[in-house]
Amino acid sequence: MIAFNGRGVLLDIEGTTSSISFVYDVMFPFARRALAEYLETHWSSPELAKTCEMMARDAGHRACADWWHGSRDESTQRSIVLGEANRLMDSDIKATGLKQLQGLIWRSGFESGELRAHLFDDVLPALERWTAGELDVRVFSSGSVAAQKLFFGHTIRGNLLHHFHGHYDTTLGPKREPASYTSIAAEFDLFAAEILFLSDVTGELDAAAAAGMQTALCIRPGNAEATAETKHPRLVSFDEIELPTR
Repeated sequence: MIAFNGRGVLLDIEGTTSSISFVYDVMFPFARRALAEYLETHWSSPELAKTCEMMARDAGHRACADWWHGSRDESTQRSIVLGEANRLMDSDIKATGLKQLQGLIWRSGFESGELRAHLFDDVLPALERWTAGELDVRVFSSGSVAAQKLFFGHTIRGNLLHHFHGHYDTTLGPKREPASYTSIAAEFDLFAAEILFLSDVTGELDAAAAAGMQTALCIRPGNAEATAETKHPRLVSFDEIELPTR
């Protein structure tokens, strides 16, 4: 058991609240299958235009105008975005623009009911305990804020968004940089030491610990095997987090 007497919980998603296999075997393939059609049917939408601008900057261009190299042909422009998105996905590069694009595509899947987010069995009971205990629960994931809200709004256990008070993605900062967690603690309006960060990635936990947060390493089915030298407490279930009597 881990005794936690703080006031805030910060959650990773993949490998922490949901299985890695759901993300890699369901969500990513869905985004890849639907990518070309989505670009064609939503090309004129402001949301997609903003996302393409972000992808252009990620690719080293100042704006889409530089990325297109003067081409006004929409089919060519879509092909450029399609090729870059596939390249990033093939290389498992967590670029912010790609995450935004995937989030837009996943929204269509969640809203249609084709996608429903997986949760480990202990997650909902823990969220209910933490909410009852007046803990401030938030999420920090490499997936976009929009994708996070879709995920927790359409789970196999229903809409869980009312349990969360904040969502953060890599537009705030990298997940392996202590400054990101310092910024998040300020958003909580808590001392970093009052926040428990739960993740399956030791590099992220190291960064959070360097910022002063409490940490725990999630040992879930399908996660990479933890190394013996990790200094973070280990959890196989959120049931192992003991809250104080208030």
